[in-house]
Amino acid sequence: MGTAQSREDAKLSDSDEYEEEEEEEVEEEEEEEYKDADKELKPQSISTTAKSTGTSSAIDDVDAKLKALKLKYGSSSPSQTPNFKNAVKLYLHIGGNTPRAKWIVSEKLTSYAFLKTANVDGGNDDDEEEDNDEGYKANSSAGRGQLRWVLKVGAKVRALVSTEMQLKMFGDQRRVDFVNKGVWALKFPTDERYRNFVTEFQDCLFENVYGLQATDENKVKIYGKEFIGWLKPEVADDSIWENADIEFGKSPSSSVRTKQDLIEEFEEAANGGVQSLTLGALDNSFLVNDSGVQVYRNLSHGIHGTGVSLKFGAGHSPNIGRSTPKKGLLMKAETNMLLMSPLKEGKPHASGLEQLDIETGKIVTEWKFEKDGTDITMRDITNDTKGSQLDPSESTFLGLDDNRLCQWDMRDRRGMVQNIGGPADNSTVLNWAQGHQFSRGTNFQCFATTGDGSIVVGSVDGKIRLYSKTSMRQAKTAFPGLGSPITHVDVTYDGKWILGTADSYLILICTLFTDKDGNTKTGFSGRMGNRIPAPRLLKLTPLDSHLAGTDNKFHGGHFSWVTESGKQERHLVATVGKFSVIWDFHHVKNSAHDCYRNQQGLKSCYCYKIVLKDESIVESRFMHDKFAVSDSPEAPLVVATPMKVSSISLSGKR
Repeated sequence: MGTAQSREDAKLSDSDEYEEEEEEEVEEEEEEEYKDADKELKPQSISTTAKSTGTSSAIDDVDAKLKALKLKYGSSSPSQTPNFKNAVKLYLHIGGNTPRAKWIVSEKLTSYAFLKTANVDGGNDDDEEEDNDEGYKANSSAGRGQLRWVLKVGAKVRALVSTEMQLKMFGDQRRVDFVNKGVWALKFPTDERYRNFVTEFQDCLFENVYGLQATDENKVKIYGKEFIGWLKPEVADDSIWENADIEFGKSPSSSVRTKQDLIEEFEEAANGGVQSLTLGALDNSFLVNDSGVQVYRNLSHGIHGTGVSLKFGAGHSPNIGRSTPKKGLLMKAETNMLLMSPLKEGKPHASGLEQLDIETGKIVTEWKFEKDGTDITMRDITNDTKGSQLDPSESTFLGLDDNRLCQWDMRDRRGMVQNIGGPADNSTVLNWAQGHQFSRGTNFQCFATTGDGSIVVGSVDGKIRLYSKTSMRQAKTAFPGLGSPITHVDVTYDGKWILGTADSYLILICTLFTDKDGNTKTGFSGRMGNRIPAPRLLKLTPLDSHLAGTDNKFHGGHFSWVTESGKQERHLVATVGKFSVIWDFHHVKNSAHDCYRNQQGLKSCYCYKIVLKDESIVESRFMHDKFAVSDSPEAPLVVATPMKVSSISLSGKR
């Protein structure tokens, strides 16, 4: 379906001009309504008898005002009387991404409350407590592990307080937008009430995630004293972000452009069943699908089909008993590919690998994971360094399992090449070259390597650990999680920036710090101390998150691809549903960027481009930097869906 700009460009959710007709009618009355509401008019004090027998004009005036406020007569139920302390105006976005899209006023005046309940979806609210001055703090410690905080707005919104709400703040407009079976906006009458809402939301989110009340003591317990900047971003040292491009050198070719258009260069059928995209930096790239490996030619404007398909049947062992390969890893100057097949569908763990000789199109060896005579599994593999797939003599690679981090060697313990070209049904045991089995539950999920072989590992608990190239036993630095599992991780070639992928956001971390001698280092080479800069989050707007569909979880966040010292990554890309989402790396690092104004908490960037496809995307990756042409700020983006593969160019215009 081609390309599309971010919905931010259409100013659907950034603008304060929600719905012109509604605004013209009610904007002048809005402040007066809030003032009247704060007088706490009591509808039950006006009897129906008095109305039927005649009333004074003063009562009629009050009656008219109550009707305007949509309050009901004849009931003393607190649930029917808005809590004017928490008065808000509620908007609903309609029309999706069509030309008729707009904001409409759903409730001219209503109220919100944070409720703690075991009944998140609604129904019986007997176990709920409203978030008031006494109840919020007093009830926070009760029923931990069973009760969770919910945001309730009038009778129309009831949402579990979580990152899945994609709450976006507009401090200058006293407004928040969020997703809950639709896209909603709340507008507050004063700055103070807006700030109070944001603070309460963040406190409820902390407790829902960690099961602890959001006190300073508990925050330090979760994050650690070294990460005070993650707890209180307003006091964090942002200088490392501000000076990043100056101190560490921008590539001359990465100058900031005022506009970048997305141009689809190629789109081709992919024979269906695409499982993964494996990009090469030399002549070819590859798609792993249900039946084999399709070969594509690398060109300056993207990848183009060669018509060559390497079928798994050639040399494929009949005794493997595994599912379709889910991942391909290029090795030996991209002449060989390691294919990883899970033991069970839906689970990533594999007991071994198959080695495909790309030149002959045959499986030449089946490798088995084993340590000390015992079969083990791996959940992921990667190259030793960011560019080692280009090394023709490469014989080692890294492996990761839930509680293991190791290096495998395809040579035996004497350094001799093993059995290459032997019968594929006779498994050859890989040599465990180095690594560590962790006794405690590290719950590793994903990993990546820098240009020098340092390793970054993401975990189920959201932690991101940094290991030097010399030791896999002890992490040099461990960044705390924000509550969501890290499902994918990437790192720049120089190791200065890390990109972690969680379901509802990407987290960008700077690893740079200054040691006691004044030297600038990365967290891979030493402990970062107590001046660790706060991370930044990359998110979809609530509208785009809603439009992404039910499968609206981020996956596969990547930097653009360089394999040379001195060159800088210029973009970031991630996939969510039918969207490939592209951020400008320079903009994200720029502390003065418009996205960061009037935000509370960790800075979140919503400035991106979107590539929209007509089916869910398997993977999105930038080609190697060498394929960037002179009139483009970046190498082409390759987007693979189960049925097609597309190449997108970024056309830079000053």
